[in-house]
Amino acid sequence: MAKMTMVQALNLALKQEMAADDRVVLLGEDVGPDGGVFRVTDGLIDAFGSERVMDTPLAESAIVGMSIGMAIYGLRPVCEIQFSGFSYQAFHQLENHAARMRWRTQGRLSVPLVMRAPYGGGVRALEHHSESREAYWAHTPGLKVVIPSGPRNARALLVSAIRDPDPVIFYEAKALYRAFREEVPEAEETMPLGRPQLVREGRDLTMIAYGALVRTALEAAEQLKGLDGIETEVIDLLTLAPLDQELLAASLRKTGRAVVVHEAPRSFGPGAEIVCRLLEEAFYYLEAPPVRVAGFDVHPPYFSRERWYMPDVRRIVEAARRTCSG
Repeated sequence: MAKMTMVQALNLALKQEMAADDRVVLLGEDVGPDGGVFRVTDGLIDAFGSERVMDTPLAESAIVGMSIGMAIYGLRPVCEIQFSGFSYQAFHQLENHAARMRWRTQGRLSVPLVMRAPYGGGVRALEHHSESREAYWAHTPGLKVVIPSGPRNARALLVSAIRDPDPVIFYEAKALYRAFREEVPEAEETMPLGRPQLVREGRDLTMIAYGALVRTALEAAEQLKGLDGIETEVIDLLTLAPLDQELLAASLRKTGRAVVVHEAPRSFGPGAEIVCRLLEEAFYYLEAPPVRVAGFDVHPPYFSRERWYMPDVRRIVEAARRTCSG
């Protein structure tokens, strides 16, 4: 198997799905000859032409609105928003139309579109380029929210998202785009949406993360084992909405302690929802209160202070020690 970056793996997913299904079309700013702002769509216009890989004006609402129309009329649009912080211009289209169409038409119409958007910090970009606001979308009924954590699952999840009959928000952590390589099979591979994965087994503590922070959580788990002898179970959510709590609750029933890690702001963030579900499902198994390690309730800071904003190994280890000491 070839070793690929996440950018290359996403490009492979798009290329293979476009080759297999001529209903799959791409649109967005600079997705054509420039290959997208991070080169995820590189070379696809040469392979499939400008009728299937469409450069658009700088108009996020129009990009998503056009995608909704295409989806209703039978196409499988994959639209790219250059940075997630610019997707708010399309919020009305997603919230009032894409997310509601199946419900509003009593199942007669669906909107099988994917909105891809880079999100999160770690590359010293400006605040609109570094935000982690997945909670907006996960809070919206009718939208699925998928966040891969590496090249192989990014490729498999994107294929599944394109084939899904409903709108999917596909968040890609910029910090992962070229952070490492992973073996990705050339043959087709899919992953079910809405299923978390156990990526490290343990008996003392459950750690729940997604996106770029899965790697940070695994590093913290390794440090906890080496320095404190704490065996940490790490779960990669992969999909925020719908959120499948079965694996999370089963893990908490085994360990009795939980730390939830994300870079989105702490208040009213995904961690609050996850902790609440853990309390509902496994309250009587708790040995200590669940803990959140999250971004702060401020806008992502400029370059020099970015590393203080992002949850890192030190903060995760401190939280884990605190919950394990009770």
